[in-house]
Amino acid sequence: MLDKRMPPRGDCVMRDLIDRHARYTPDGAYAVFADGTIWTYGDLRRRVRDTAEALQRLGVAQGDFVVVWLPNGPECLRVMLALNYLGAVYVPINTSYRGGLLAHVIDNSGARLMIGAAPLLGRLRDVAHAELGDVVVVGGTAEPIAGLTLHDASVLDGDGEKLTPPAREIQPWDTLCIIYTSGTTGPSKGVLCSSLQLHAMFTASEALESQPDDRSLVTMPMFHVGGAGPIWGALYRGTSFALVESFKTHEFWPTIRRFGITSTILVGAMTPFLLKEPPSPADRDHTLRTVTMVPLSDQHRAFAERFGVEVHTAFNMTEISSPLSVRNPETLGTCGQPRAGVEVRVVDENDCEVEAGVVGELIVRTDMPWGLNHGYHKNPEATARAWRNGWFHTGDAFRRDADGNFFFVDRIKDAIRRRGENISSFEVEKEIVAFDQVRDVAVVGVPSEFGEDEVLAVMSAVAGRNTIEFERLVDFLRPRLPHFMVPRYYRVVADLPRTPTEKVQKHMLRTEGVTPDTWDREKAGIFLKQERLTAAP
Repeated sequence: MLDKRMPPRGDCVMRDLIDRHARYTPDGAYAVFADGTIWTYGDLRRRVRDTAEALQRLGVAQGDFVVVWLPNGPECLRVMLALNYLGAVYVPINTSYRGGLLAHVIDNSGARLMIGAAPLLGRLRDVAHAELGDVVVVGGTAEPIAGLTLHDASVLDGDGEKLTPPAREIQPWDTLCIIYTSGTTGPSKGVLCSSLQLHAMFTASEALESQPDDRSLVTMPMFHVGGAGPIWGALYRGTSFALVESFKTHEFWPTIRRFGITSTILVGAMTPFLLKEPPSPADRDHTLRTVTMVPLSDQHRAFAERFGVEVHTAFNMTEISSPLSVRNPETLGTCGQPRAGVEVRVVDENDCEVEAGVVGELIVRTDMPWGLNHGYHKNPEATARAWRNGWFHTGDAFRRDADGNFFFVDRIKDAIRRRGENISSFEVEKEIVAFDQVRDVAVVGVPSEFGEDEVLAVMSAVAGRNTIEFERLVDFLRPRLPHFMVPRYYRVVADLPRTPTEKVQKHMLRTEGVTPDTWDREKAGIFLKQERLTAAP
């Protein structure tokens, strides 16, 4: 490869990395699981090749899209990397999806094969299957589903010695995965990500760099780039990671100590949750060296001092590759400065750069080809909008100061972030308005006591009604939305505030926030929790 801006092919193509690490460090740890099981790089190659050969027998070829609907664990890991090894495309689905969101992702992916967790598959009975025809059932059994052929998980046990090579050499710019982000003004979009983009995301950022003996803790789900990304990142760096089901405050430090974790990422409410734990003499008795805190908490210095760690921060999203970062930030609230090879600007609605201190949209481009996403799957209109004028438009409002530090201000896109999950107000509104008592609805984020947002639904009732039965509405939403998307707050107004062009003035609703007449389902004793899934051994 003559282009000096790009890393060597062998440093970013997953097949090459797996083979190389197994050849030179076969006994080096790669993955550690919650039960203490360790996969070395030698184990990894054997398991991945066996699974890849089984997928070939199921008809998976280079470039095919395969939907993976599994919780964090060994099964998800070997399937994801086996698809990468074949040059096929890993298409994970949020394990909370159901109804219209689930149907949209299945249809948009165009996948013929799904590998799914048995407890989830009953939801497929209620949705259209598009081109999906075969489902491998992992972690139990499932009742027959009309229109689908179900396969026992044993079909994934192949023989790596019989694996045939891909039709052509896998290239760094080939699509590695499609990660679905929550829609903001429409249905969820599938972000097309290459090996080069992920390589840039997890190796080029100073705030995410590691040492050879580093072991990261992965608490986020593998259907998010925050979960899958560090797993690929360990391959890029030749390091290891520990994979757990999810973040749990009371288990965080014991997990750090048990697995010898040296680095991790804390997103959203994780930081205040940990800081609110009672101080302990063991607060510094651990192996953790660095924490990447996103967003940067105003208490990051107190966190660093109490727990004896370095705090870094960065700005990232699925579509980009950590363009902003800073190590040991001195400036409160910053997202950092651009890393090498990246240009960022804050611009107005005409893409003209604004002065320091003025709020505008953050746009990004890189000097390395394929260093950012290469579009939205089957959505050329959204791709064109995001990539206009040769820059990727983040949809996020930023400002920069005179020293070149960048600060996140708000989301231009109408999205909400709750407990680490991005929520599409469009998707929530679509389900609420289907309730027979609701005439109109606007969904906005309001501040949470733990940082990030809580979800508020402001509604008007159908003619002839003065109010809406909130508890009935919650019951209506439970089977239609993931638990984290069901609003906490509900309010009824005569009419939603609108502009002369009939657009809802959501900024007014956000400003009003939780009013005295707002109903709080949690104060009413209604708490919604994620269905607990246990990964197959």
